[in-house]
Amino acid sequence: MTIESILGAIVIGAIIGALGRLVLPGRQPIGWLVTIIVGIVAALIGTAIAQVLGVETTSGIDWIEIILQVVVAVIGVAVVAGIRGRTRV
Repeated sequence: MTIESILGAIVIGAIIGALGRLVLPGRQPIGWLVTIIVGIVAALIGTAIAQVLGVETTSGIDWIEIILQVVVAVIGVAVVAGIRGRTRV
């Protein structure tokens, strides 16, 4: 891995994680670092799902892949927020 790919993963993860938090209604008791980590993981899983479905390489912007990544990020944010919300009683 190069430094550019690592920085790219962090930036994409931050964007996907932020979109996941925006789509999920309500307030989530997680910080931005956790959001970025969830976003990075969601981007990787969303890309893997897109590859399995055969939609990862389309001409132009890969909207289906982005939607898959955001959906996975919403699920990830909800799970992490649920876990963190229960432990902070």
